[in-house]
Amino acid sequence: MKEKKMTMRERIMQGKLFTDECEGLPEERLAAKKRMKAFNDSAPDETEKRQALLTEIFGKKTDVWIEPPFYFCYGTHISVGEGSYINMNCNFIDDGSISIGKNVMFGPAVTVATVGHPVNPGLRGYMYTDPVRIGDNCWIGANVMICPGVSIGENSVIGAGSVVTRDIPAGSVAAGNPCRVIREIGERDEVYYYKERKIELPEEQQE
Repeated sequence: MKEKKMTMRERIMQGKLFTDECEGLPEERLAAKKRMKAFNDSAPDETEKRQALLTEIFGKKTDVWIEPPFYFCYGTHISVGEGSYINMNCNFIDDGSISIGKNVMFGPAVTVATVGHPVNPGLRGYMYTDPVRIGDNCWIGANVMICPGVSIGENSVIGAGSVVTRDIPAGSVAAGNPCRVIREIGERDEVYYYKERKIELPEEQQE
């Protein structure tokens, strides 16, 4: 019995080589680009409009603050947990799924990519996807590049300008190109917030 031919969407979900020029994918991206433009063109005081647009972009209501401009391919392949913050000029290449936990902070100009191309030049016109996962309470520094298939464990910090090509365990401070774990988050971080500066919260936060 002949096996059923896989759709492009099935190939995308399974990480197989695919092309995105058929089966309604171009139309889906075009609709996403229109929503993206509307969000990026919105005024700073149009908060209700922005939240409504984000519901359309992600396909569900999401308690997240995003500073325009924000760039993506589909939007509906992105899941963001409540309380997260995405700074300006972030670029999410979401042909595959991007899963972001709660209270995650993104610095400006972060790129999260889920798609790649074969090294073989004869196949370069095809793509494949590998999902990206970022755990709760992570802080992703400015200009970080997160590559396809990467998982970043909860509470971790990724230093500015890093290129993340492999998984980062939970509770880590990691940086570099390629990004590597520098140390674990520990007791010192309960005392100092930056270099030798001790933690002293504003009075209203101490009550």
